Amino acid sequence: MKRGLICGLLVLALGACQREAEVPQPRQDPAAPQGAADSPDASQPSADAAPDLEDVIEHDPRYVIGISYPPEAKQYPGLAAELHRYAQAAREELLEAVASMGEGTPSVPYDLSLEFSMVANTPRVVAVAADGSSYTGGAHGNPLVARFVWLPRQERLLRAQDLFGDQAGWQAVSDYVREQLHAELSTRVDAEELQPAERSQTIRAAGRMIDEGSGPDPGNFEHFEPVMGVDGRIRALRFVFPPYQVGPYVDGTRRVVVPAEILAPYLTASLRDLFVKG
Repeated sequence: MKRGLICGLLVLALGACQREAEVPQPRQDPAAPQGAADSPDASQPSADAAPDLEDVIEHDPRYVIGISYPPEAKQYPGLAAELHRYAQAAREELLEAVASMGEGTPSVPYDLSLEFSMVANTPRVVAVAADGSSYTGGAHGNPLVARFVWLPRQERLLRAQDLFGDQAGWQAVSDYVREQLHAELSTRVDAEELQPAERSQTIRAAGRMIDEGSGPDPGNFEHFEPVMGVDGRIRALRFVFPPYQVGPYVDGTRRVVVPAEILAPYLTASLRDLFVKG
């Protein structure tokens, strides 16, 4: 089921407008140990435990929920379990907010809209994007943004902390991302033709958010997706930053593509063969 169909059903159900909402915090498994590139990780969910990824439509006068999954994700039981866990965390968070109202009914129904979509599906790298929104009162909600990169031969997620062997890798990524974001900021502010004082104030405030949200810490780069080359290897990583991380809410989700040549000198040995050479 595609986003358009979900939104249509939500509107028909309650006439509620889709709003952006807060990212749930799914239960995180410990980072998989770095081993041989084709060694399975026994800590990942087994095929027997894999959930059925069925699209969800729920509603009553107080709330409406729409969740959709890509059929291709069902091929990978461990990945399916991760997607289901994230979706359930978002659903449970919304229902807890509904329950806290008791018998009351909100003036604007609470809502959750979450879509998982395939970004890459190759024998060695599979990636799924989660994007959506949840609303539990207030002027607006906060976005749902997450990325899942699955390594089928290792049967595990590739997490940010797995990418580099030391801090130098994160410093290189941070430097590149900051340069791109500051350049975009300058171009955008120039287009607004602000007065010099207002321009300077805007650059300082927005630049501070960029620097704070893109420091050389893997926690700042946890959402990323591969940009695949024609040879089936990763030619870049696209880092995704939810609203408020490197800019104000009105800026929306920001993305920066970091080429493989920036990443290559710092990649852990077990991951180098997944990326393009040279």
